[in-house]
Amino acid sequence: MFSARRLTALACPLLILSAAACTPSTSHHDAKPPSAKPKNGTLRLTDAIGRLKVAREARSGYERDKFRLWTDADHDGCDTRKEVLLAEAVKKPRQGKSCKLTGGSWRSYYDDKTVTDARKLDIDHVVPLAEAWDSGASKWTPERREQYANDLGAERSLVAVSLGPNRTKGDKDPAEWMPPAKDATCTYATDWIAAKLRWKLTADRAEVKALRTVAARCTDATVTFTPAP
Repeated sequence: MFSARRLTALACPLLILSAAACTPSTSHHDAKPPSAKPKNGTLRLTDAIGRLKVAREARSGYERDKFRLWTDADHDGCDTRKEVLLAEAVKKPRQGKSCKLTGGSWRSYYDDKTVTDARKLDIDHVVPLAEAWDSGASKWTPERREQYANDLGAERSLVAVSLGPNRTKGDKDPAEWMPPAKDATCTYATDWIAAKLRWKLTADRAEVKALRTVAARCTDATVTFTPAP
C-alpha cells in the first residue's frame, strides 16, 4: 500500500521527535508561530482539545479480539505491521519474499532510541484499542473496528516504538501515562488528539485535564486530522 504514510516517509526520513520537527505540510505536527493563523483544517492544540466530546468511559464487554489486527488490505504481501515498519524506517530494511524484512533501523520517539531489529519494535495504536472501545468503538461494527486497528490512512495513528515503553503504556490514556522522552510530550499529545478526532472518539475529564496541562507547554503545536471514511 503506497499510502500517505509512505509519502511522508519519503519527504522526511527522520522520525518526528517533537511538534516542531520536520514534517510535510499535511502533518498534524506542523508548528506555527503564535501569531500565525492555522491552515484550513488545522487547529491549535488547545482548540483541538476543545473539539473533543467529553463523556464517561465504559470498559464493559471489551475483548482485544474484537479488533482484527494486521490485515493486508491491498494484497501486496505486506500486512499493516510491515507497512508501518517500511514507512517509518530511518534506514530502509531489505524486503524479501512475503514481505520478510531484514536489516533497517528505526527511531522510537517514545524513548528517543534507535532500534535496529524490527522484532524489538511494537506497532502502537496511539489511542489503544481498549481506550478506543471505552470511547465509542464499542458501538461500531466489526468492520469499523478492523479499519481502526489497521489505520494506514493517517500518518500517525500507528507508530513503531520500542517494546519497553509501549508495554508500560498498555491501555493507559494521557492522564495515566506519557512517553518517557521529554521531547516526545508535545508530539504524543498531538498524535493522541488527532486520532481521537479522526475517529470521533470521546475523552473523559481526567484525560482532557492532562492534555490541557501538556498543551500549556506546547504553545506552537497544531493538530490536523482527516475524519475517517
